[in-house]
Amino acid sequence: MFKNLVIACFFGVTAIVLGAFGSHALKEILTFDQLQSFETAVRYQMYHAIVLLFIAIFDGISAKQKQLINAFFYFGILFFSGSIYLIQLTSIQAKSIWFITPLGGLFLIVGWISMIILFIKKVNMKL
Repeated sequence: MFKNLVIACFFGVTAIVLGAFGSHALKEILTFDQLQSFETAVRYQMYHAIVLLFIAIFDGISAKQKQLINAFFYFGILFFSGSIYLIQLTSIQAKSIWFITPLGGLFLIVGWISMIILFIKKVNMKL
């Protein structure tokens, strides 16, 4: 549990740092569209850092279930936000890694769907 809390906090703090970096240091460097894309990556990273905190402290699911959901969100953050950071901050062309961003989005979606299924099963068990 503590490892997951640390990872969630790491994603949260890096979202804050990257958000500040983007709004101050990159304002003069990136175009408006590039900055919007960068801010989307930061926002999604922060949303999912908060979800990871929730998962870590939620008692209603097993460690194995938490591990699976966490993996979806870890890969989602790294692939979705990470690929956007790479595209905006380096000379890597979006054409060369175009598939990574939607793959990350897919991981995030699957993480959410996994939570929906898990919570529905929990509710049905109590009925």
